[in-house]
Amino acid sequence: MLSKSRQTYIRSLHQKKYRQQYGAFLVEGTKSVQEVLQSSFEIEALIATEAFYKENVSLTDHQRTPVEIVSVADLQRIGTLESNNGALAVVRTKENRPLVADTGEIVLILDDIRDPGNLGTILRIADWYGVHKILCSETTADVYNPKVISASKGSFTRVQWWYGDIISLLQNSAENTTQPVYGAFLDGADVHTLPFGPGGYLVMGNESNGIRPDLEPFVTQRVTIPRYGDAESLNVGIATAVLLDNWRRVNGR
Repeated sequence: MLSKSRQTYIRSLHQKKYRQQYGAFLVEGTKSVQEVLQSSFEIEALIATEAFYKENVSLTDHQRTPVEIVSVADLQRIGTLESNNGALAVVRTKENRPLVADTGEIVLILDDIRDPGNLGTILRIADWYGVHKILCSETTADVYNPKVISASKGSFTRVQWWYGDIISLLQNSAENTTQPVYGAFLDGADVHTLPFGPGGYLVMGNESNGIRPDLEPFVTQRVTIPRYGDAESLNVGIATAVLLDNWRRVNGR
């Protein structure tokens, strides 16, 4: 059974300020924990049921991960998922290193995406379409939020991210490269006919307000998903998938 201090520490990682203070976050559920055990992330501790441990002993031995065996009830008591009956990992956060789009590479820029579920879905979508870098405004949801990690379904282990001043980043890009910057707007070019280039940046804006006015001058190509019905808007995750799908269709790779 976990000590009270251990339980308190793990529960504290539900909150952003303690994740930042301790440099650690939680990964929960069988699939996500299996993914992180096979990734480059440093595992601080694994809290698992006996059944999970027996089925994944080779993964834990490979990482030389400290393992504590607990009951399903104890696991659910310290985590955020009601249905977790496998494992919970305490994982070290990574350094916030700047990222840029290399030649022929599309990179996502997320401007004030507030909903953790949306951010986790976007990580999963990026992974599906082979997008490896995501640049986040400082007001975008914390990628280490348990809801983000859960919604990404393990894709967080294959996508890099950076948080910072995306206006300065785009300004620097405009001064030093000719990389196109696509932005999702209601009045842009039709995504189904736009001749996307092989690389650049794709900016997705806030769920309610879209891309903020300060960023608009750096967008070199506005793009939209035409509406054929009566829905007021598209979920930002769905919109990201549609735009990336068309970019892949045009570039054929």
